[in-house]
Amino acid sequence: MIKLEQINKYYSLEEETLHVLKDVNFEIKEKEFVAVMGPSGSGKSTLINLIGFIDKKFEGKYLFEEKEITDFSDKELSAIRNKSVGFVFQNFSLIENNTVFENIELPLLYNGSAYTDTKARVQEVLTKVGLADKASKYPKQLSGGQQQRVAIARSIVNSPRFIIADEPTGALDSKTSEDIMQLFQDLNRQEGVTIILVTHNPEMVSYCDRLIRVKDGVIVEEELVK
Repeated sequence: MIKLEQINKYYSLEEETLHVLKDVNFEIKEKEFVAVMGPSGSGKSTLINLIGFIDKKFEGKYLFEEKEITDFSDKELSAIRNKSVGFVFQNFSLIENNTVFENIELPLLYNGSAYTDTKARVQEVLTKVGLADKASKYPKQLSGGQQQRVAIARSIVNSPRFIIADEPTGALDSKTSEDIMQLFQDLNRQEGVTIILVTHNPEMVSYCDRLIRVKDGVIVEEELVK
């Protein structure tokens, strides 16, 4: 589904040029659960922005479902991103003044769904993440684990081709982290959702199928987890 070939990424800082990604090559197949792991400054975030269609200024080739993404205009790429990628972040990124229902509904509205058509789908994904009774609550009325479940529900509401989860357990205690990772694993195994997990925590890798290890902008290791 995702294929990167000889990807190089540079940033210009005044008179200095930083080589952030160096000859990156790998594939992610449909229905895989892949961990991307590396220390701070390793290039993980840059790599994820590229995979998630946020950044298309790079050298090399990125094929998504056999189509070269640099062939698309910014508008086309934005539409592909909205339909194809679900994002889950460490800090949840929920809108505090919106209810749980409204937070999850937003991606549907962005993609052109009518307000009258969203209720059943929002309730369906809330049930899937174990929060069927929380639709009318506000984020601040929920625990951290519950807020992350809302973020996961929001990420899957449009049935994306893949989810990017960027340190999704970074702000959670160990027990809640296990619950969230189990939810991701269930979505992957039972729903066939492709998941790319960005983490620096080795314990989270055990839930994945494959590990891609990044250091100083280079893929230094790829291994099957189980």
